[in-house]
Amino acid sequence: MTSGAGSRVLSLDSLVRMGRGRQVAGAPRRLLVPDGMTAPMGCDAVAVPARLGPLVLPRLPRVGCVYADEAHWWWLVPSDSDYALEWPAPAQYATGAVLPDPVDVSGAPGLPGLIHRPDGTLPYTPPIPLYLALCRLTGTTPTWSRPVTA
Repeated sequence: MTSGAGSRVLSLDSLVRMGRGRQVAGAPRRLLVPDGMTAPMGCDAVAVPARLGPLVLPRLPRVGCVYADEAHWWWLVPSDSDYALEWPAPAQYATGAVLPDPVDVSGAPGLPGLIHRPDGTLPYTPPIPLYLALCRLTGTTPTWSRPVTA
């Protein structure tokens, strides 16, 4: 496609693809929803150390998109899944599915790889079962079960 002046005009699809393939130093790294899936409620992510990932997975009744690297496993959850919840340590909650800055062994910023993709079009793991599984594995009492102090 070209404009009247002879310069090339790119489609929106081409621009998006180019932007996804580019990692700029210092730019936020975000887990992307796989092609063909939609995230109508927005996306956040919950990370656990890689050693806990295989222990969490079988405890969940339904699993959405899960990403992993050497250090963490990341679950996509609907936006605001941290509302009124204190996710148990060592879990990390990433608003907007924006990841912290660690780099891979080559020194280049990388994104975790997709290790589980659910059937259907929604990428979410239900946050309450994920929260409860993490509480159980970490020996943490869920927020709503803690004694109220005045």
